[in-house]
Amino acid sequence: MPTPTETAAPTTAAFTAAWQEWHAAHERHRADPHGFLAVTHLHWLGHSHRPGGAAPLDGVPGIWSVENDVVTVVLGVGESLLRDGHELNPDAAGATVTFGPIAERDGLTLKSGDAVVELAKRGGEYIVRPRHPGNPLLNEYRGTPAYAPDASFAVNGTFVPFESPRPTTVGAAVEGIQHVYEAPGELHFTLAGQDLVLTAFNGHAPGTLSVLFTDATSGKTTYAANRSLTVVPDGDGSVVLDFNRAVNLPCAYTDLATCPLPPAENRLAVAIEAGEQIPYERREQQ
Repeated sequence: MPTPTETAAPTTAAFTAAWQEWHAAHERHRADPHGFLAVTHLHWLGHSHRPGGAAPLDGVPGIWSVENDVVTVVLGVGESLLRDGHELNPDAAGATVTFGPIAERDGLTLKSGDAVVELAKRGGEYIVRPRHPGNPLLNEYRGTPAYAPDASFAVNGTFVPFESPRPTTVGAAVEGIQHVYEAPGELHFTLAGQDLVLTAFNGHAPGTLSVLFTDATSGKTTYAANRSLTVVPDGDGSVVLDFNRAVNLPCAYTDLATCPLPPAENRLAVAIEAGEQIPYERREQQ
């Protein structure tokens, strides 16, 4: 009969291999030629950072403006924008096109040459972000440092739903912007001998929850503003919080991001020495 030591080694190896496979896939996604590392500018339409009026935007063709929740783009002679493969200035003689309304945290993607242009709504305001595959931040990306996977930071917990989802307002990486999320409930778990609770938001994929948090490592070995963890509750509410899979949001890499900050109750006092650490790009700026 195998000893505990003999049975633990394969389990640890399997846990590490699964983490390495997951993290490699996450890195490939992050380094997409049109991902957030390719963003070259963050333009606000009608926002206090750039109040009112039609104006050209760096890195994007056309003259842009917004009024009554509708974005208007005036394309000049020879300027090109494509949406879903359709040319919006088909005769290259000039055209006026409109978009919207767009729902909060939603957006659409346009194409301009080898770049894409993101038009989205964040914090109630419209933003335009060109994404160029030649951006140095993308081309010089070296990967993200992370703690070695440690199974002790994959803990069992329970999802406790609220009687009804609670609108929760949080700050953002951009000053003056707020995000409002629906919080369907809380995650209860024990870590480092402490009973802890995290407010959870609805995740991007159906059936998932997203948790924004900081902990005692934030600003030391991990990014100061936030990290994110995706969890999937079972039908009975049981859940595994694997903090080895805690990841950085785009604002950890670039100031051209509007990432949400954690709600106050998600600022944990324990040190979660697991998951992604401060990116090399931010370390060099410190």
